[in-house]
Amino acid sequence: MSRIPAKFEALRAARRKGLISYITAGDPGPALTVPLLHALAGAGCDILEIGVPFSDPMADGPANQRSSERALKHGVGLSDVLGMVREFRAKDAATPIVLMGYANPIEAMGVGKFVSAAADAGVDGVIVVDYPPEECADFAALCARKGIDQIFLLAPTSTDARIKEVARVGSGFLYYVALKGVTGAGHIDTSDVAAHLPRIRAASRLPIGVGFGIRDAASAKAIAAVADAVVIGSRIIEEIESAGSEHAVRRVAEFIGPIRAALDS
Repeated sequence: MSRIPAKFEALRAARRKGLISYITAGDPGPALTVPLLHALAGAGCDILEIGVPFSDPMADGPANQRSSERALKHGVGLSDVLGMVREFRAKDAATPIVLMGYANPIEAMGVGKFVSAAADAGVDGVIVVDYPPEECADFAALCARKGIDQIFLLAPTSTDARIKEVARVGSGFLYYVALKGVTGAGHIDTSDVAAHLPRIRAASRLPIGVGFGIRDAASAKAIAAVADAVVIGSRIIEEIESAGSEHAVRRVAEFIGPIRAALDS
């Protein structure tokens, strides 16, 4: 079993909401990924989502696209990302890690090889944007055998049939995309999120994490009132981008601190 269910159970027992962070592996440079992950965990992130650099990240907005481009310029690929997870695990055996990416790098490595390597490295969950639940039964079975959760995206446009299918196949938590767009787009509408989540909760008992559009402590706290966890990615990438390599780790920790405090207040 992955670390994710136990993390959400601990959060429920403590009556706390989860904070999930996203960074792209290799951005702004390969040597900073593991320090950034430790800084995020130390600042109060409950689950660490790591983006696998890809040349055509269709679900990602401009900030995340730029982060992938920077990582790819450093030659960072899927094998490197798994190495970073192994390095992180040498000092942190508890914080759940989710890899987020696309099918091409996994297919290039080989599905079976990837799942085994991810499990060995200490990965707890995977989000593969272009693996729809109807077409990844074999992948889901491989992940389940290795104790890796397969996490799916749901959106405001998801039909009842799609929600039921995701609820049937998915594990760990459900990731609700709060906006009709890419990462970092627009401003989140808390009332709209609140209106959609009951339909998802009726189909699944899995925790729900909400992302895309959460940019500060106020929006995180508002969404946490109706969700089990909030996901922040693009704003962290923007902090890394503006801070540069020298100050990125410190700036990311300083950014997360007030958000964690708001969720716990």
